[in-house]
Order: sequence, then structure tokens, then C-alpha cells
Amino acid sequence: MPKIDLHTHSSASPDGGITAKQYKKILDSGKLDYIAVTDHNRVDFAIQLKNELGDKIIVGEEVMTKDGELIGLFLTKLVKPNMTAAQTTKAIHDQGGLVYLPHPFETSRKGLQKATLDTIASEIDIVEAYNGRAIIQNRTSLALAWARENGKPIFASSDAHGKPGIGHTYTTSTKIFNSSNFSAVLAEAHIVAARPPVLSLAYPKYHRFRQKLRREK
Repeated sequence: MPKIDLHTHSSASPDGGITAKQYKKILDSGKLDYIAVTDHNRVDFAIQLKNELGDKIIVGEEVMTKDGELIGLFLTKLVKPNMTAAQTTKAIHDQGGLVYLPHPFETSRKGLQKATLDTIASEIDIVEAYNGRAIIQNRTSLALAWARENGKPIFASSDAHGKPGIGHTYTTSTKIFNSSNFSAVLAEAHIVAARPPVLSLAYPKYHRFRQKLRREK
């Protein structure tokens, strides 16, 4: 069954560190079959990687909105940051993408809150109910409840910022995942939500510090 991760951060993210070679190795090894590259407010690395590795790479973007973070999947161009959540969902859908809701209800990672979510519920395509990095501030139960209340499919993704975080939290399905059949895929989805190595949770801070040192040299 194909293994799918819809939330990862490459070395193009200020806090990410997964390289192009590592993405290729992950796919070649069968650890995952489809990976969304969802860098913060950029899609250039993801587009380049898709051109190199094909449809097993999904072009995504974790967009900072005025209300919190949203992810666009199957994008062809940048969704500009700092719009409202409603404007962002429209921009994603206008280019044929899917709106993926990352780590909802969290505050430390700028998840969207209920008041905002209730106003854009009809525009959300997939809810990330299981996030591989959600340990200290875990909102899985709230995410599941909101998804059920609004009839939304759920997903598990790693939110990995380094290679060790990959392959522990993901979703499987018997069908190939693409932008037109995601409803059928998720109807047969199976959640795998094992915890990654504890040290992998420190990768965002490590990469921010590393890139700061590079800028100061």
C-alpha cells in the first residue's frame, strides 16, 4: 500500500534540512511512496524536485496567513503569504490545489483556531489530525472532533524538518494519491502514527541556528 506524507520541510525552509538527495533516497528505499514538500512560503525547491523525481513529489507550501498556517498541495506557483485564511484557501483552490490543515488548534506552531476554522470549514479539504511533532502541545483529539463535526477526511503526516523525522508518521491507502482522487484515497486511508526519534524534534531550532551562523559569516 502506498505510504504518503503530506507535510515535510526541505533545506529550502529556514528551519528545514531535508536535501534533494535525501528525498530521492527515501523514495528509492520505499520508506515512503509519495512526499509533499511543504516549505514555508516558497515552492521553488518543491517544483525543481518534482521535475527531477516525478509525480512521487507533491508540490506544496506551508503558507503563513494572518490567521495562522495553511498548506496548499498540488500547487503550480507560489501562494503569497500574509493574506487572510479565507483569501489563502481561495488562492490555493484557484490553481487547482488542495487545502490541507496543518496542526490545527496549536498555538506554539501557529495553528488555525476554531473561530477562524468555522468560517472556512467548507474550504478545507484535509485535516491533519496526527502530526509527528505534536508532543508537547498535542491537539489530536480537538482536530479529530472538528473533522468529524465538519465531515472532513483526516491524515497523518510527519512535519519532518530533517531526514530522521521521516517514515514514522504517515498515511497509507490502496490507491495512488493525486489531486483529483484524494477523496477516494482518504476513504481507504490507514493512519500510522508512531513517534519519531526525540532528537528529531529539535531540528527546526537547529536549522534556524545553523542558517543564522551562515548569514553572519
